[in-house]
Amino acid sequence: MSLNSLIINTLKPANVPTSFQVYSGTTSTYITFFEYNEMGTSFAEDAEQTERRSIQVDIWSKGNYAALVEQTKALMIQAGFTRVDGREFYEDDTKTFHKIYRFYYEITGGI
Repeated sequence: MSLNSLIINTLKPANVPTSFQVYSGTTSTYITFFEYNEMGTSFAEDAEQTERRSIQVDIWSKGNYAALVEQTKALMIQAGFTRVDGREFYEDDTKTFHKIYRFYYEITGGI
């Protein structure tokens, strides 16, 4: 299973569209995500044994999305992602609330 599939399947219980990088639908509440860093974290005999993949999850909504924000964080953590930080914005140009979470996922031997 790819990391993208893992994230999409992890967030299915949230019941909002979830897309890699860009959402092109019409729903005003949705989630996008992307990978922003990938690095080896342990090595043996000149070979990478473990890698860390850093993911940003963006939650977008024109309404109250507090419950979705908390559910997203909980689902990602339950799936084995480690939360690094979170930030919140309001996009004036589109009148959209925007929550960013950053997580990492450790992979040993492939996903």
